[in-house]
Amino acid sequence: MQLNRLIIIFLLLFATQQICGAAENNRRSPVVNAVLRVSPAVVNISSEYEVRTRANPFSGFTTDSFFDSFFKDFFEPGFERRYKRTSLGSGVIIDGKRGLILTNEHVIVKTGTITVVLKDKREFKAQIVGADPDSDLAVLRITSKTLLPAIEMGNSDDIMIGETIISIGNPFGFSHTVTTGVISALNRSVRTEGRIFQNFIQTDASINPGNSGGPLLNINGELIGINTAIYAKAQGIGFAIPINNAKRVVTDLIRYGEVIQAWVGITVQDLDARTAGYLNLPGNNGVLIKDVEHDSPAQKAGLQDGDILLALENRLLHSSQDYHMVLRDYSAGQSLKLRIWRNTREISISVKTAVFPLDRAMDLAHQLMGITVEDLSLQGHFRNRIVAKDGVVVSEIDRRSYLAHLGVLPGDVIRQIDEMTIKNTSDFKKAIVKYRKKASVVILLQREDQGYYITVKL
Repeated sequence: MQLNRLIIIFLLLFATQQICGAAENNRRSPVVNAVLRVSPAVVNISSEYEVRTRANPFSGFTTDSFFDSFFKDFFEPGFERRYKRTSLGSGVIIDGKRGLILTNEHVIVKTGTITVVLKDKREFKAQIVGADPDSDLAVLRITSKTLLPAIEMGNSDDIMIGETIISIGNPFGFSHTVTTGVISALNRSVRTEGRIFQNFIQTDASINPGNSGGPLLNINGELIGINTAIYAKAQGIGFAIPINNAKRVVTDLIRYGEVIQAWVGITVQDLDARTAGYLNLPGNNGVLIKDVEHDSPAQKAGLQDGDILLALENRLLHSSQDYHMVLRDYSAGQSLKLRIWRNTREISISVKTAVFPLDRAMDLAHQLMGITVEDLSLQGHFRNRIVAKDGVVVSEIDRRSYLAHLGVLPGDVIRQIDEMTIKNTSDFKKAIVKYRKKASVVILLQREDQGYYITVKL
C-alpha cells in the first residue's frame, strides 16, 4: 500500500514537470528564440565629444542678413565656447574574431572617446575603422582576448511587407530593449538636414534616440537592417538601412577606411518635358548626359554627349539625383549595364567603373574652385604669413573664381574641407575627389593666426 502511494506521487510529480515544460516550450516563440540568440551580439555605444559654439560679440546689435551671414561664415575660432557632450547609440558585432561592430555614422561622428558595452557588462574602448556620412554607416573595432558573439547576416532583398521584425537597441539609455513590429513599406526616401536617404525599410517599431545603429532582425534572428533614428518627426514608425545596401559600404570601410566611389565619368542633368518630347523618348524617365570625361570608363564604353540615360542596372532614372543615388550602391571595378536612348532608338552599353584617378584631382580643384595648392614645406616665400603647421597653401587663384570674390589670397592655408582634415596635398586630393559631386563644401581657411569658415559653391 505504501509503495503504491509512492508510485502515484512520483507519477503526479513527473506529469506536473512535463506540463510545466510543455507550457514553457509553448511560450518560447520564434521572437524569444531570436532575441536569446542575438542579444549577446548587440552592444551599447557611448561616445564623448567636444561641442564648439562660435559667439558673435556684436549679437546685442541689430544687423542685417549680410552681416549675419558674414559672422556665421567668418568668425574666428577664438570666439568659441567649448563643452563636453555624451551620445548614446547601439551597434551589432558582425565579426567576432576581429571585433568589428556595425553602427550608424551619426552615432560616432565628431567623437573623441568611444566606449562599447556588451550584454555581459564587459566594456571596451573602440577605434573607428571607417565611417561614411552618405550612407550613415560606420565600422568600429574592439580588441578582446576571447571570441566575441557575432550576428548572422540575412538577405534584405527578399523581405516582405507585413512580415514580423524584431528590433534590439538602447533607447534613452535603456539597455537591450526589444521591440517587435512588421515591415510597413520598402524603398522609402527620407529627407533630413539637407540630405536625402533612399531605399530605407519602414517599420511600425519606433526607433528612438539610442536605438540608432542597432539591428533589425527577421523572425529567424537574421540581420536584415540597421536601425536609424535620423528622422526626428517620426512617431510610431521606424526606418532601417537594408543590410544588402550596407554590405558594400562595410566592405569598403574595412578595406580602405572610407567608401571608394565608383567612377563612370559622365555629368548628367534633368530632362524637361519639352526636351523629352523633342527626342521622342518612349517613357517619362531618363537623364541627359551633358558631358563625358576624357579617357573615362564612359568614353571607353562609347557613351556620348547628348545620350539619354534611361536606366542603370534596370533601375529607371527620373532625375540626376536618382543617378547618383543608384551609383552609390556599386563599387569601383564593377561592370554596369546602362540603357541608352540615342537617335530615336534604345541601346544597351556595359561600362566597367573605376576609381577616380588622384592625379586628376589638382586639375579638378582648379576647375571647381579656381585654385592651385601646394604643401606648406614648398612655400618658403609665404612663410612670414603662415602660422599653421598642417594644411595646404593656396599658391595660385583665378581672379574670376568664387573664392577670389570672397577675398581668398595666395598664401592662405586650407586646413579642412567639410569633415575631412587636410594635412597635406594628398589629403586635399582625396577631399576633392570625394566631394566633387556636391553643390557646396565648407572650408576652414587660415590666414596668419586667424581661422575662417567659408561655404564654397562647386
